[in-house]
Amino acid sequence: MLLDFFMQKIKKKYKNMKGMGDTMARQIGLKDIHIAILKKDDSTGIEYETPIKLERAIDAKLSPKISSEKLYSDDNLEEIVQIFDSIDVEIGLNQLSLESRALLQGSKLVKGTLLETKSDIVPTLALGFKSKKGNGRYRYVWLYKGKFEMTSDEYETETDKVKTSTASLKGSFYARDNDGAYRFFLDEDAKDVDTATKYVWFDSVQEQPSA
Repeated sequence: MLLDFFMQKIKKKYKNMKGMGDTMARQIGLKDIHIAILKKDDSTGIEYETPIKLERAIDAKLSPKISSEKLYSDDNLEEIVQIFDSIDVEIGLNQLSLESRALLQGSKLVKGTLLETKSDIVPTLALGFKSKKGNGRYRYVWLYKGKFEMTSDEYETETDKVKTSTASLKGSFYARDNDGAYRFFLDEDAKDVDTATKYVWFDSVQEQPSA
């Protein structure tokens, strides 16, 4: 009887751990990188253009920057105040078309030609993508407001060994003026999630539903 009791306890513990593993699956993929031009962000509202898909994704790195200050009192650390600053973004793509380059840099594209000038205005935009998890489900992400730097180029002569080049983007994303929001997530395997949202995730820049 005592052995049966302990076996039941072990089985219950394993079952709970397995459930935790299912909901905390690791990210293993990246695809469907989209951008959407931010047209309006002020006290009267927020407005984006329709999202546009960029080229095929290779990798992405998002690094939040936090300003912190330590407060001391009575010879001890009382509190650490942390304030969000921005998110540095690095994205690798298999290539970058002239159309995408023109959109990201605010340059002029005419009949398959791209003209870059010092008067080009880099647009403020939103960035969206999805990342596959180990359990086959996806995490969906929107960064609400930011800009990418001018694209760097590398060229190399052809040799007897085939080498391919890829494109990289670097940018900085920060909080919106209207509501202070800067990033929005959806995990399709999360509890109580409206999975229908994933089907329209890239139709427009998504906002959190009402509670």
